Amino acid sequence: MTGPTSSSIDRDEVARFEAIAATWWDPAGPMRVLHRFNPVRLAYIRDAACRHFDRDPKAPLPLEGLTIVDVGCGGGVLSEPLARLGARVTGLDPAPTNVEVAQAHADAAGVSVDYRARTIEGVVAAGERFDIVLAMEVVEHVVDMPAFVATACAAVKPDGLLFSATINRTLRSYALAIVGAEYVLGWLPRGTHDWDKFVKPQELIGAVEAGGLSVTDTTGVVFNPLDGSWRPSRDTAVNYMIAARRA
Repeated sequence: MTGPTSSSIDRDEVARFEAIAATWWDPAGPMRVLHRFNPVRLAYIRDAACRHFDRDPKAPLPLEGLTIVDVGCGGGVLSEPLARLGARVTGLDPAPTNVEVAQAHADAAGVSVDYRARTIEGVVAAGERFDIVLAMEVVEHVVDMPAFVATACAAVKPDGLLFSATINRTLRSYALAIVGAEYVLGWLPRGTHDWDKFVKPQELIGAVEAGGLSVTDTTGVVFNPLDGSWRPSRDTAVNYMIAARRA
């Protein structure tokens, strides 16, 4: 298995996302699906963190003082709203252009986020640990999922949390996430996903548990074509999220 100081990033994947970096904050651009998905994952993280750390999710700054690292942060679409909830957020992305876009947007919005063009492997090797580690829509883009997850788990403080969101490897996910989203509807640029790199829930849970954490929740996310929204569901056949804690 790759050690924690090695990088599990896929250079081709990095280049693909860096090529569209300027469009991260365009709600009608290539990232429009992510913008619509964002409220669901943001609420999932906020509510689970508030339950775990005994916070009020309706408070103005429910995550105040908590340290969060957003691994593969892209243009900061998730990092920035988490910082608005009071968290001290570090956003990591191996693509320098993504980091530049994220930092420029945060600066213009007056939101404090520590963006870095670094990998989680480098951050863990430097000894940094966080209350909450996020690996959202990233495990399906790395070259060695178990090694990446092991490093992400290593970044979690004692009694801390890890969240991950990804796509299940099923025939339905191939039909909807690749054929439908990329080729028929054009919601995502073609080549965004590789079905062979999709991750079954039991595979992700196994990797997280091997990293020393206990998975406390698995929630599916489904798309409503009537209003274009996403909602939590028991159906994990396509999109799903997990939460885990370090004892």
